[in-house]
Amino acid sequence: MTTPPAERRLHPWSWLFVLLQQLRQFLVPLVVLVFVGGRADDGYLLWPLVGVAALVVSAVWQYYTFRYRVDEDRLVVREGVFERQVRQIPFARIHNVALHQTLLHRAFDVAEVRLESAGGTKAEAEMRVLPMAEAIALERLIRTRGAATPAVPGTDTADARADDADPADGRVLLALPFGEQVRLGLVSNRGLVVVAGAFALAWQAFPDRVMADLVRQYAGQVVGYAGSLVHGAAVRVMALALLVLFALVLLRLLSVLLALTQYHGFRLLLQGRRVTVERGLLTRLRTSVSRRRIQAWTLHEGLLHRLLGRRTLQVDTVGGAGEAGEQRALLELAPIATPEACDALVREVLPGASWPPVGWRRLHRRAWQRLALPGAAFSLVAAAAASWYAGPVGLAALAWLPWALFAARRHAGRAGYALDGRMLAVRGGWWSRHWRFAEIDKVQALRLEQSPLDRAFGMASLWLDTAGARPGSEPLRLRFIPEAEARALHGRLAAELARMPLRW
Repeated sequence: MTTPPAERRLHPWSWLFVLLQQLRQFLVPLVVLVFVGGRADDGYLLWPLVGVAALVVSAVWQYYTFRYRVDEDRLVVREGVFERQVRQIPFARIHNVALHQTLLHRAFDVAEVRLESAGGTKAEAEMRVLPMAEAIALERLIRTRGAATPAVPGTDTADARADDADPADGRVLLALPFGEQVRLGLVSNRGLVVVAGAFALAWQAFPDRVMADLVRQYAGQVVGYAGSLVHGAAVRVMALALLVLFALVLLRLLSVLLALTQYHGFRLLLQGRRVTVERGLLTRLRTSVSRRRIQAWTLHEGLLHRLLGRRTLQVDTVGGAGEAGEQRALLELAPIATPEACDALVREVLPGASWPPVGWRRLHRRAWQRLALPGAAFSLVAAAAASWYAGPVGLAALAWLPWALFAARRHAGRAGYALDGRMLAVRGGWWSRHWRFAEIDKVQALRLEQSPLDRAFGMASLWLDTAGARPGSEPLRLRFIPEAEARALHGRLAAELARMPLRW
């Protein structure tokens, strides 16, 4: 009779990391209780200590009641005493593996392990914390044990096990040296996001009147400083413009600093049929996902990207959404790389795919008119409203009309789609360009859309949905193509999806 594997505990110091996590969540209530709870002689200052003691007991309790066991083909997690939970997680169903290390984790040589499936918002198992060597071994085990038991060929389980069967340590597909990290900071808006977030937090934390007074005070000082340097209205405007330019330069420098911190030591590894990303200076992240779990791909190229000759390659994967998972999920295969390197990565991670596709199909010949309608309508309405209040001067709003027509022509000229037996790709944008593509068997929903204006122009749009799409990401859609062509595509794709098994 085979002896069952022994159950394992977390790291002996795991209770400390659980406690710190809990203190972070209850920090604001504890601070409020200390400063506004009442006088010291009333005993209110003892209540925060009681709360901290309760959190310590809870953290230690979690350590003593949490167990996990590695079976032949699954991970079994057991926790709780009065309210017991037992979760069995087959290795082949684990889509994402994330290892998280802060400076404190690295000081103790431990890591937090997060295992995710296609469920989405909550991890299947979160082990806070394991020894680093044990965490790496568990990640390798998930990659290799999926092939330990028989599976029916052609099923999703069989594909997942095949994806995880190669025990190789992996080879580097992409690394970001210092220069590439600097370029990433220059093309990103991380500094602006941080400053805007800090400003919004301060506005919420302090009364509106106090923040408004501060804004007026510092704005007045900036204008006064610009006026003290030069005289004359035109020259003052130039001085203010220079100050704004200086602020933008500072924001870019902050973005570069954040990129150097977040993407220090970035490496993209190919481990059998799994891809792994390592990055981070202060907080070290290691995320692994099966190539088969990638649902859709996005290539992005902004104006600064084109000036530097670079692009960004992002992916959508099942799981990893919500809570802390969004920060730890594998979202970028190439935060920044040359167009040739991005294309090579697509062909490497998606073997057999024809990328970049040939034979892009254009939109409806009158698509630019349809795209220009919102801008043209806005320009006419704005000119009419401005003329009503300001007289003939308001007609200056019509200057937006030529720009709207020009931008619509450029957008329609670049947009298109490509379809072969395996993959559907769309491209769009002019000022900021994007390419979005996915394998056909990853499509979960398909719909044909046609507004009254579309019917008048004889065109329609086709929308396709895949799993793992993030809010705000470019949709996978074919806009403003001829109606007959759209209906034919809809029928073809619907028939193919009906006979294809959904594999994610």
